[in-house]
Amino acid sequence: MTLVEALHVSNGDSTDVPGTGLARRVLYWRDSLHEGPVPAVGTEELRRIRADFLARSNVDDRAEGPAMFAERDRTLAAGRDGEYVLWFEADLYDQLQIIQILARLADLGVPAERITLICIGEYPGIARFGGLGELTAEQLRDLPATNACAVLTPDAVRLAVEAWDAFRAPTPEGVNAVAAVRSGELRFLGEAFDRLSREYPSTRDGLSLTERRVLAAVAGGAPDAGTAFVRAAARETRPYLGDTWCFLLMERLAHAPVPLLGTDERITRHTRLTLTPAGARVLAGEEDHVTLNGVDRWIGGVHLRPHHPQWRWDEGTEVITRC
Repeated sequence: MTLVEALHVSNGDSTDVPGTGLARRVLYWRDSLHEGPVPAVGTEELRRIRADFLARSNVDDRAEGPAMFAERDRTLAAGRDGEYVLWFEADLYDQLQIIQILARLADLGVPAERITLICIGEYPGIARFGGLGELTAEQLRDLPATNACAVLTPDAVRLAVEAWDAFRAPTPEGVNAVAAVRSGELRFLGEAFDRLSREYPSTRDGLSLTERRVLAAVAGGAPDAGTAFVRAAARETRPYLGDTWCFLLMERLAHAPVPLLGTDERITRHTRLTLTPAGARVLAGEEDHVTLNGVDRWIGGVHLRPHHPQWRWDEGTEVITRC
């Protein structure tokens, strides 16, 4: 079977896979899996949980509801007797989607040798590569002939399944293990799980890495939420977080019992922000955000909440640890 006859799966329609002439059928895989609950439940239940979370978060700008998720899954399953070509990037957003798709294909009994992965984290001549959407159809067309393209092995699919299980587990020990993995085929997976790990509250100040970067941007003079987002994203080796999700994070920091950001408004790109005295103390490591404000957040299958085991990113050992 040729690439044209395969089902092509991409992270979003900003990537011009149809324009390459290599694909008749393209499935766009949408879901910000790094945000909200992704527990180890059945496929139908997970669709419901994700759709409900996205709707409640008010970031559903692509109709990411139950019907869309169900149609997405039906389309993926309908190609089980053929080949698949996956077009993705190195960042955390994409790596979580890759392991979800590969775990689904494993459940469908699709042999590894019928799955081709095209995945890049850089491109010649682009100083700060932001994703496949930056490439022309002609540039995309050339990728299957490069080392960015690989037919997967059973070991690679098994690793993806293990990573998906670890991500959805109710405790994060498996996340530490995946972060340490180095795979020639899933070469960005360990790096992505390391970045995921740093979203746990730090033992230093109770902040996730993203929260700390946002506070630092405001402390450094970012006048508004949009500028703070841009400056925080610029610190990322592989940016993965959209501005809407970042503004929701700012809302949590601004409306916590002890606010770390100062504003009385609903946060948009133009909202003026200040660092509160408590925010300055937390940023300096003098106080702890979780101690001041508690925590109620899902990371994959782990629900961080008060009066439950406290999982933290240990700044000394650089692993997630139980406190």
